[in-house]
Amino acid sequence: MITVANRIYVKAEYAEAFEERFRARAGLVDKMAGFISNQILRPVNEGDPYVVFTTWMSRQDFLNWVRSEAFVKGHAQSGTLPKEAFTGPNVLEMHEVIQDSTRPELEPEPRGGPFKMH
Repeated sequence: MITVANRIYVKAEYAEAFEERFRARAGLVDKMAGFISNQILRPVNEGDPYVVFTTWMSRQDFLNWVRSEAFVKGHAQSGTLPKEAFTGPNVLEMHEVIQDSTRPELEPEPRGGPFKMH
């Protein structure tokens, strides 16, 4: 199992528009093989990023998503905010889950090496 965190730095005056973008999302990721969950995390401290946090059964399942037509379609439908809505570039992080307290039987994700989208 893996997690993917997309940290997105949004200016305060664009926060509501950013959140609305996710409330109106296409939801295509929910139908992907290996998809477990999607959480949109709102920062509580000024200057911290929003986090789009997804959980997947495997690294390959996530890669299948980002390389799919559904990914392109879903992101096109989500709408866009102007460049000035962001205080910097987003940061994408992938983590291999080695333990999950809600799933004691879970086998740790094997080490997959550095993450490359393409």
